[in-house]
Amino acid sequence: MKNLQDTIKLSNGIKMPWLGLGVFKVEEGQVLVEAISSAIKTGYRSIDTAAIYANESGVGEGIKKGIEEAGITREDLFITSKVWTEDLGYEETLKAYEVSLEKIGLNYLDLYLIHWPKEGKYKEAWRALETLYKAGKVKAIGVSNFQIHHLEELMKDAEIKPMINQIELHPRLTQKGLIAYCKEKGIQVEAWSPLMQGQLLNQPELVEIASKYQKSVAQVIIRWDLQNEIVTIPKSVKEHRIIENGNVFDFMLTKEEMDTIDALNMDQRVGPDPDNFDF
Repeated sequence: MKNLQDTIKLSNGIKMPWLGLGVFKVEEGQVLVEAISSAIKTGYRSIDTAAIYANESGVGEGIKKGIEEAGITREDLFITSKVWTEDLGYEETLKAYEVSLEKIGLNYLDLYLIHWPKEGKYKEAWRALETLYKAGKVKAIGVSNFQIHHLEELMKDAEIKPMINQIELHPRLTQKGLIAYCKEKGIQVEAWSPLMQGQLLNQPELVEIASKYQKSVAQVIIRWDLQNEIVTIPKSVKEHRIIENGNVFDFMLTKEEMDTIDALNMDQRVGPDPDNFDF
């Protein structure tokens, strides 16, 4: 991978950028619109939102502005959203997809995910995603926050296997077993909260590696993801940070440095536990 437009081919042949922009906890408004449009102008082609973020309309505005200012087309972009737990179920998920599309102002999404594996609900929702996919309404389908046992349960009845599993993943939560399982099954792993919501920016081992390459700790972590063949979507609304996070293609971590970062794992989450959540 040499630049922000470089892609990984998913199991169904669809190409997804390795690096994108996440917008978790970014409120509707001009700050969001400018963040999206500046990311697109910088060269980002992947934007990740979700129904529960309550910002799909602003994302849509930012996409429209970014397309105009960058002189590209909708087809150049890769847009992801997710169905929330309250809308899991066959008819409910079909409806939720249409609501998200209308808010974002697009006629298709590139990727649609089940946001959390709510027991007794996600199988029917997956059936709806398969329907949307077979109808050509979405380019790729997947899941988020699924552990191995969730994936195994889903695939007992699934006609189509998930193309993506988007999970919390950072140096304190490396999830090596889940990554290995997904790789074996041909499911691409994508990292959310790759920077652990800023909690790793003063980690001594990362600071030392960053100073060697004259990079930021955030850049080192993003590079670690990419070298582990993990799609990643760091969140920022500041233009200089968005540009900085995308500037990770001019250096390479050594195997020793990769191992040092791996060794920071503590199985520590900043988000909910997929086996124990109440929403």
